[in-house]
Amino acid sequence: MAVSFQIKNPLRPITNISRSYGPSRVITTCSVTTTNPQPNLERLVVKQRLVNPPLSKDNDQTLQSTWNHRLWVAAGCTTVFASFAKSIIGGFGPNIWLEPALASYAGYVLADLGSGVYHWVIDNYGDESTPIVGTQLEAAQGHHKWPWTITRRQFANNSHAIARAITFTVLPLNLAFNNPVFHSFLSTFAFCILFSQQFHAWAHGTKSKLPPLVVALQDMGLLVSRKDHVGHHRAPYNSNYCVVSGAWNKVLDENKFFAALEMVLYLHFGVSPRSWNEPNSDWTEETEISSNNQA
Repeated sequence: MAVSFQIKNPLRPITNISRSYGPSRVITTCSVTTTNPQPNLERLVVKQRLVNPPLSKDNDQTLQSTWNHRLWVAAGCTTVFASFAKSIIGGFGPNIWLEPALASYAGYVLADLGSGVYHWVIDNYGDESTPIVGTQLEAAQGHHKWPWTITRRQFANNSHAIARAITFTVLPLNLAFNNPVFHSFLSTFAFCILFSQQFHAWAHGTKSKLPPLVVALQDMGLLVSRKDHVGHHRAPYNSNYCVVSGAWNKVLDENKFFAALEMVLYLHFGVSPRSWNEPNSDWTEETEISSNNQA
């Protein structure tokens, strides 16, 4: 009877069993139930805190482009090309070129500013639970943890989210307007924004691995360079947000433009930017070597 009762209730205290084997079974049961759970719980917590860590540089599928990514990039490029075509065709008729040229230059200059404002927002406000843009916010935070992975991402993987936004924005404007000056501005601005993530990726590359034309454009200041962008990944992580040409970075940072916006938002809404609390463990950069060692 004692043996039968113990099999049905192995964890209850048993007083009517023989001392020759009872204690050893109780000790064995306790050791099995108390040694393993805590390490497993710790692993689960660590995995939840990580922001999609791409620790495998060669085979990580999160860095690869999918057909869905490629289709969105193709759609974005098509809408930008259609806008550019309207600017060219519309300019041939009345034989105007100065106004469209100036509009294109304005689009290029303001695209750098726009990339900085957008970059500042996703770096400092919201998280992965934010509606619509949560995935982009999560990726931005992960970029600060593993900045080297942006050089491993395939083009469409890196740019599809922006391409989708460009498609939905530029397509209706193509249908609504035919003015060549307007489309000169729109096509240049949209092109620079669509490719801003690629410009950003090149700013994390080394000159020896970049195409010569890209290096030349970086040296001329037409594209953001590693030298222009490196300050963004140094504490307190609140500068050098612009990633098209980087020309606006000095102006914005020296005049405390984003610091002033942060203070206005804090005083009116009580929301503080993430950079006020950095560096923390989520943004402490891990190098490619240390990341690979953990894989």
